[in-house]
This record gives sequence, structure tokens and C-alpha cells, in this order.
Amino acid sequence: MAIEWATFVSGLMSSPELVVVTILNIGVIIVNGATDAPNAIATVVSTRAMRPRAAIIMAAICNFVGLFVVSLFTAAVAATIFNMVDFGGNSEQALTALMAAMVSIIVWGVVAWYFGIPTSQSHSLIAGLTGAAIALQGSFDAINWSEWVKVIYGILLSTLLGFFLGWVNSKAIGRIFRNADRNKTAGSFRKAEIAAGAGVAFMHGAQDGQKFMSIFVLAVVLSMGLGQEAQSELPVWLMLLCAANMGVGTAVGGERIIKSVGMDMVKMEPYQGFAASFATFFCLMLSTFAGLPVSTTHTNTTAIMGVGAARRKSAVKWGIAVDMVKTWILTFPGCGLLGFAFAHLFLMIL
Repeated sequence: MAIEWATFVSGLMSSPELVVVTILNIGVIIVNGATDAPNAIATVVSTRAMRPRAAIIMAAICNFVGLFVVSLFTAAVAATIFNMVDFGGNSEQALTALMAAMVSIIVWGVVAWYFGIPTSQSHSLIAGLTGAAIALQGSFDAINWSEWVKVIYGILLSTLLGFFLGWVNSKAIGRIFRNADRNKTAGSFRKAEIAAGAGVAFMHGAQDGQKFMSIFVLAVVLSMGLGQEAQSELPVWLMLLCAANMGVGTAVGGERIIKSVGMDMVKMEPYQGFAASFATFFCLMLSTFAGLPVSTTHTNTTAIMGVGAARRKSAVKWGIAVDMVKTWILTFPGCGLLGFAFAHLFLMIL
């Protein structure tokens, strides 16, 4: 079943819950474009391969194109998020619970920011959906474990494989070009790093964009009273809508993030930046086509850590790894409990 633009607009006119979910989802997409996308190409800035503004423009364009193009070929990540939980047969209550899940993501983001808790929008989305579905169903039967386990696979892939590939790439390139004049090869590696950085931004758009597109599809299906079993393909207008909002977020708010992140990273040479970016690109491509939801920021961070470890252990900022573990430990139960609480609250008052 294809959701037409006219159907979506009609749903907005008749369902206040759909309006709220739409507004919140667009807001989250814009914030994602402003925060996660710059992180994805921060190595390009940290090695001085590109100026921050030029890198942001590249990221915005690649985010847009990546989300649109990849979604034409596969919607595996969107399908995983869509089927991760079961909101039950009552479409009206399910839409209310979905609205609660989106509110929990926003609230958790504010709380995490206030207390300095590291967080991931991807993990917040998964946790909020899970908590709201459990509240609606009244048991853990609301979780489709065959889909939810892909989150664990994604964490393992983004951390272990990201670190390993960053280490291997850096070691291999360093050995192959150990006798080369670094001043002569630096220019070539800067160009290669820019290409790899564009690839990371391209796959980030596809990976994160599909997560939020699945929320749109789920909300529209529920507002039509069809129930969650009535799955729908991703319409082109929705790809363009989400891609445009993500690109806007990157273009408008990304430069401030990329400057701070890019300058705070471990100092790398151009070949090391390329090694990290290529490792990130490969992991994102593999996870996207396998339907594994992953954090782009965590994938890029572990790839950079792998590059640092290839040079020497002391070059790795192990505190970053601790922050990622904190994210997993705190975000899943924290945002999940908020989704659970807001779902109960909204179901009582709406």
C-alpha cells in the first residue's frame, strides 16, 4: 500500500495526534541534521581537508541525496523500526502511545542535555517506542524480539567493527606508504578523505532518515485506523520531506557543532582521517542494507578510536568509550521509562 500526499494531508486535518507526531518528528529530524550529521564528517574538518562551512554544505547535500537514493533501493532500517514493537489492535490508542513516545524523546533529550548525560537520538527513538508499546500492551509481549535484537547487533557492529576497521585501515595505509613523502601524499589523501566523508554523510542520511520515515508511515497507518499490520512502502514525497528537513538542519545548525567536535578530536594526519571515514562509511553501508539501526556518531567515534590505537594506546581518548557505555546504560531505560509514563498519562487524559 502506498500512502499518497493527499491521504497524509487529510489525516492531518482529522487527527490532532497525527499533527503532534508530525511536528515532533520533523523537529527531531532537524535536530538530527544539525547534530549527528556534522559529527559524521568531523574528521574532514579536524585534518583541515575542508573548511567547516564547505564541509557543512557537502554534508547537507549528501544527507539529502543519501536518504532519497538509498530509500529507493532498500527500506530495511525503516522496516526494522516499524516492526520493532507491536502497539496492538486499537489504532486510536496506538497513535496516542506513538505520540507519547515522540514526546519522551524530546523530554529525554532536554533532561540529558541539562544533566550532561551523553545520549543518542537513534537509541532514544528505540527506547521511547519500546516503553510506550509496553505501557499500551501491559507486558513485554509488545516487543518483537526478532526485530529488537537488531539493535544489539547494530551496537556490536558500530563499536567492534568500527574500531577494528579504523585500526586495520590506519595500519595498512601507514605500512603501504611508509616510505612515501608525506608532503606529496597529503594532498591525495585529503581528496580521498573528502570523498569518504561525503560517503559517510550520504549513508548517515539513509540510516537516520529511514528511522524517522518509519514513524511517519506508522502514524499515518494508525490514523487511518488500519492497524500496524497494514505496512506501507515509503512514498517518494515522504523521502523528499524528510531529506529536506535533515538537510536544512545540517545547513542551519551544523557549523557550530562541527567546529567544536572537529577541533576537539585527536589530531590526525590526512591518511588517518581517510582511514576513519572509510571505516565509518563501510559500517554504515553494511548496517543500512542489513536493516540494523546504528548510531552514526558512535560508529564514527569508534573508528577514530581505532585509528588512534593503531598509532599508540595513549592516543585513544578512552573517556569517549565510557561516555558511549553511559549512553547505552542510561538512554534505553531512561527514555524507555519516559515513554512508558507518558503513554499511561496520555491514555488517561485523551
